[in-house]
Amino acid sequence: MQKKITQDWAETLALQALAQIIAQPDLCGRFLDMTGIEPVDLSARVADIDFLAAVLEFLLGDEPRLLEFCSALQINPKQPALAHGLLLGGRAPDWN
Repeated sequence: MQKKITQDWAETLALQALAQIIAQPDLCGRFLDMTGIEPVDLSARVADIDFLAAVLEFLLGDEPRLLEFCSALQINPKQPALAHGLLLGGRAPDWN
């Protein structure tokens, strides 16, 4: 059964990606360098849609990292791109 693509779904997927990034110190360091965010500011940014989009953008920027994430969650590798677009104000596709 396919999950409904909603804003909440996109935010949840981005938060799952952030959790995976934070769990890997080297990867977290690269993410923090790329975004310019300080580690102490992470918890304050999790409700920021632009930040969540940046998390997915970081994930989408490296295919092996993307595939590892998707494999861990058992999702289609296209789903993070859909979530990213939705967070940036795009509409979710209507596949029904």
